[in-house]
Amino acid sequence: MRLAAYEHPHPHPHQYQHQHQRRVAVVEDDGTLYPLPGVSSLTDLLAPGDGLRGCLDRGAAALDGPAGPHASQVRLLAPLQPTSVRDFVAFEEHVEGVRRSVEGTAGVPEQWYAAPTFYFGNPHAIYGPHDDIPAAPGAGVLDFELEVAAVIGREGSDLSPEQAREHIVGYTIFNDWSARDLQSAEMRVGLGPCKGKDTATTLGPYLVTADELEPYRDGDGFLRLAMTAAINGEVVGRDLLSNMSWTFEEMAAYASRGTRVVPGDVLGSGTCGNGGCLAELWGLRGRQDPPPLKPGDTVTLTVEGIGTVSNTVVPGPEPLPIPAARRRTRERP
Repeated sequence: MRLAAYEHPHPHPHQYQHQHQRRVAVVEDDGTLYPLPGVSSLTDLLAPGDGLRGCLDRGAAALDGPAGPHASQVRLLAPLQPTSVRDFVAFEEHVEGVRRSVEGTAGVPEQWYAAPTFYFGNPHAIYGPHDDIPAAPGAGVLDFELEVAAVIGREGSDLSPEQAREHIVGYTIFNDWSARDLQSAEMRVGLGPCKGKDTATTLGPYLVTADELEPYRDGDGFLRLAMTAAINGEVVGRDLLSNMSWTFEEMAAYASRGTRVVPGDVLGSGTCGNGGCLAELWGLRGRQDPPPLKPGDTVTLTVEGIGTVSNTVVPGPEPLPIPAARRRTRERP
């Protein structure tokens, strides 16, 4: 089942204070939307923690009701507003290329192989599948990152990978927009990316429920989905999601260790290899080819079984000045 969040103009706008209705619907193969009665947010739908079964039951009820508009007649929103965003780095090939580009270092850190490392992203900077993306303030080297995200549908803690499978409700495309010049400077502090990743993440076009993608699962438990990235219509990257070094269930289990995962948490796969981002290509080629993204460029990401997101970069705001650190006298009381 595919679930979409969308905004649809009200048929009688002058009678209502809010002229646009936000709804959640099941998306049929022909693009027809079947709204879920009384549901305006997928985040709210997931909140009770009923997991996959709850979504499928509510979706089935919607399909028994009246059809709504066609997907082409509405503005698709990000499928959900995440409760949290964890972004992993599960593709070895990506680590090799981007480390050379961003950090100027070859190879993969030995510690990377020990556990599926992640950083926390910004759940307040989520964009929909066709929204314009403002360039990060002060950035001159803008990049995209092609990923898939798992969405948590049931609360759990200290899960095993086998248990974690029951906590994943579905999947969506995840574009981790990155300002590589800001990121490169920030990483020298040793706390990971900050403003280099902070201003935009695309999710969409739908939440595809986990059962829909089971036919793509290979013998090792990975989802064998073809992934493609294009800039202004020219393909720059192709990979398979099954080239991840950990399954989503293993990453969800690690995320739950010593803490909780809750409905609405988003777990990004990390960027795929073979051109899943520009920085990887720059690291391999030793030059910025293709060049960094600029306003007017359109990035289109497609994942088999999930769909396509396509966003155009637009100018962002100028950064307001923040002073450099002051060297204090270190007085003591």
